[in-house]
Amino acid sequence: MGDRHTRHMLYVAAQITLRRDQGLWPSMKAWAMKIAKSRGLAKARVALARRIAVALHKMWLTGEPFRWQKTALANV
Repeated sequence: MGDRHTRHMLYVAAQITLRRDQGLWPSMKAWAMKIAKSRGLAKARVALARRIAVALHKMWLTGEPFRWQKTALANV
């Protein structure tokens, strides 16, 4: 569903994320690699593309800027 070009770009982003040695989202890559081991690389790419789409959609709705890493909570 949705725009074919957008789906393709999300798939390419997931593919690049899985190929890079040092990805921009190490936690997402680790999550996708666990899926790849159990279900195969193609399904892991699609799952990661969907997860990227969900994150982008949430950013769009809330207006929150993108953060490369999770922020550590200060112990107060």
